[in-house]
Order: sequence, then structure tokens, then C-alpha cells
Amino acid sequence: MTNLFSRNVDLQPHNTLAITARAEWFVAITDERQLPDVLAAARQQQLALTVIGGGSNIVLRGDVPGLVVHIANKGFSVVGEDEQTVCVTVAAGEVWDDWVRQSLQLGYYGLENLSLIPGTVGASPVQNIGAYGVEIGELIEQVQGIDAVSGEPITLAAADCAFAYRDSVFKHGLAGKIIITAVTFRLFRKPRTNLVYPALQEVLSPTDVEIDPHRIREAVCNLRRAKLPDPAVIPNAGSFFKNPVISLVQAEQLQSRHPDMPAYPVDATCVKVPAAWLIDQAGWKGRVKGPVAVHHSQALVLTNPGRGSGNELLALAQEIADNVKDCYGICLEMEPVIIPFQLD
Repeated sequence: MTNLFSRNVDLQPHNTLAITARAEWFVAITDERQLPDVLAAARQQQLALTVIGGGSNIVLRGDVPGLVVHIANKGFSVVGEDEQTVCVTVAAGEVWDDWVRQSLQLGYYGLENLSLIPGTVGASPVQNIGAYGVEIGELIEQVQGIDAVSGEPITLAAADCAFAYRDSVFKHGLAGKIIITAVTFRLFRKPRTNLVYPALQEVLSPTDVEIDPHRIREAVCNLRRAKLPDPAVIPNAGSFFKNPVISLVQAEQLQSRHPDMPAYPVDATCVKVPAAWLIDQAGWKGRVKGPVAVHHSQALVLTNPGRGSGNELLALAQEIADNVKDCYGICLEMEPVIIPFQLD
């Protein structure tokens, strides 16, 4: 067994829900060149692999067998540029918001609406993270990784990543098959402000101040801090449920009974309904169930103030989802990944 591995490691510091669980084996990757040897050792020992980054989008429902690989590499480099854009390759282990702040300091624009999202750069394409009118898939040029079996390098163009709402090929066809080591972004040399999101429009009136990406970042940070708890203070994984997309027909039927139900067009036949509204209307905002709870000011966020188990948190999530299904006929889908993937 390689001397890089540690045994029986506490994973509580490695997940923002502060769930106590242990990794049978654990290794932190600070240089992607370590990965082929690590993968070879894992194959030799027949260890299952679980890859984590910042731990901001996982729920640990128990101890994790096999090898937990923590991607912690750092750094970035400019790999291409023209008069309008610049391509920057960023290591997967970089803290996401640190990179957003640094990109603006360098005069690379486009990421400002995605400020203060927890997690690492490597997780951004997996979830196709999005906020305030921007999804990261719009700004990704390519994703670099390592084949989890062969150890060979892999590069996927953005078109091959199957980006969709909080979704990508990394959650389906390539789930568990590729370890993301870096992401290349195509950013803008001149500001291209995006104020389509109503909440930003409310706090950034063009008549008040000159709006630039730095001002947008400030506004987004303020908005997020006002409605979302800091994981360092109240353990949480951010938005716990996706906003469901339903048919226009179902939305019209529901709005006939619930006239105040918001619905936002997706296309000619579907609309998106805020999961937070559904959960709030079902009476869950601020509810406490033993050590876990629904946040008092944002119903979409489940918290773990009492340092409960992953199973306790998942039981609360299931109870909420069942209740929303009973009330509205809408199925809620969880955003976080459940680890271990299978217990049987």
C-alpha cells in the first residue's frame, strides 16, 4: 500500500454538513501526477474509489469503504487568448469562490454572478453550477481528467459534457469513471454584465450606480449571505433540492388552486417552479427534527446544527419530498450526491 494513504480517516472536516463518517482509506491529491500511482495501488488492493472535492454537495450516509480520493491540487494558467476572450485552465482543487475573486482581479469577466458558491472548481462542471441567471456550462471550454480505471488522461470539450440544469455527463455516463483534475474557462476581457435575474435587478438599479462585474459580485455576495447560512457556522450543503420542471398544463392546474404559485417558463411546454416555495407553503421552513432542520429563512436549505447523521438528514429530506408530492403532485429531486453510493 502506497505511503500516501491514511487509514480510518474522519470525514467530518471534509463535508460542509459536518456529518461524522470515516473513510476506510484516504488520500489527498495535491498534484495530479500522483493519480496514476494512486489508482494503480487502489486496483491492486481492489479498493472502491470515492472522489470528493470541497464536500459542499455530498451527504455521507455512513462510513465509506475503499479509498476516498480528495482532490486538492492548486494553480491556474492562461492557455489561450484573443482580443475578446481569455482561456484559463484552473486546477480542480482550487476553492471556487477564491477563483471567482481572482478572475475579477485579473480582469477576466463572466463568473461574477456565481460568486460565493461553496465547493471547488472541479465540482463546478459536475453540477453545472448556476446562480443569478448564469450557468457555468456557458463558460466552460473543456474539462480535463484522468480515467479512473486506466489512469490515462481525458479531455472533454464543453459540447461533450451534456450540460443541463444542475446536471452533466459526470453525473450519469461518466459518473465514477473520470476524476476531474482541471477545468478550462473562456472568460471575457470586457465586462458583459448579466442582470436578467430579478433579485439582482432589484438591488442594482442602473440609475443608482455604474454597474460593473465587481459591483455585481458584491451584490451577489450580499444576497447569498442574507438568505443562506454560512456552512462554517451552521452546517449545510446549500440548496438541497432542484427546482422542479413541470408541464405547462400541470402548472395551470396547480395555479387554479394556488394562484400565488410562481412559475418561470423553460420552453413552450414546461415551466420551473421554485422548490423553496413548495417547501415553504407545505409548512417546512424553520422546522426542526432532532439534530437536523430546515433553515428558518430559506426553505431550500437543510441544516445540521446538532451534528446529526446522514441518515437523519436524508429522512428529513424524504419526509419533505413526500409531503410536497402529496400537496402538489410534484416530485422533488435532491441536489447533493449520497455517499456511499450503495450500501447493499
